[in-house]
Amino acid sequence: MQQPSPTSIDRTAKLSRARVAKREQCADDLFKLWLEPEIPFPAFKPGQYCTIGVNGIERAYSISSSPDEKWLELFVELVPEGELTPLLWKLAIDDTVSIRPRAKGVFVMSPKFQSHFMVSTVTGVVPFVSILRDYFHKGETGHKFYVIEGASYPGEFGYDDELAQMAADHPDTVKFVATLSRPAEEKSKDWTGETGRANAVVGKYLEEFGIDPADTLIYACGHPGMIEDVGIEAKAKGFSFIEEKFWV
Repeated sequence: MQQPSPTSIDRTAKLSRARVAKREQCADDLFKLWLEPEIPFPAFKPGQYCTIGVNGIERAYSISSSPDEKWLELFVELVPEGELTPLLWKLAIDDTVSIRPRAKGVFVMSPKFQSHFMVSTVTGVVPFVSILRDYFHKGETGHKFYVIEGASYPGEFGYDDELAQMAADHPDTVKFVATLSRPAEEKSKDWTGETGRANAVVGKYLEEFGIDPADTLIYACGHPGMIEDVGIEAKAKGFSFIEEKFWV
């Protein structure tokens, strides 16, 4: 699941091309792509998505890079029966994809809130990575971020080291919790962190971190089922809430 919904692809916008500058496989079905647009990509807001395509098949993918980075970084889940991701999976360095000329989306940081409680599943963490990279690049202060990321297995956390380092470097600004939904399986045998689905541990960490509904926005990005559960809990407890559903 990678594609923000709705995609809102602007079919009237002129297509450009972007070169695959770098590729990294993270797990059996997860990979990162770094794209270098042939025409400079307009400034975007952290949390937005770009629309890319191969052979006329287009999908929208949230951007994990911050606006200051020279390449657009994407974190993609391979969907074997999907139309586009199998084509993206086969791309090599210097291959090209089509790209729409600007980013879109409203799933961005709302600075009027002092606390930002961010819940994700696997590739759903991407907008939060972009937001945090940009926040620290700009040297901003005065906000707190709580990032909860759920996955089935340890290898599905594409940015856990980076987020853990942010939390270590900025302990008063960032808290990061990675949680596994399948801790008893062989691939998770060395896991010593939190367990349970992301939506199932939200209540625990809202309480543990002492989150105040009056100045907190809860974000949920990724699996629609997780988002529904988090939204229900957020609203029941008086929190403001924003979502970005990812679809296959």
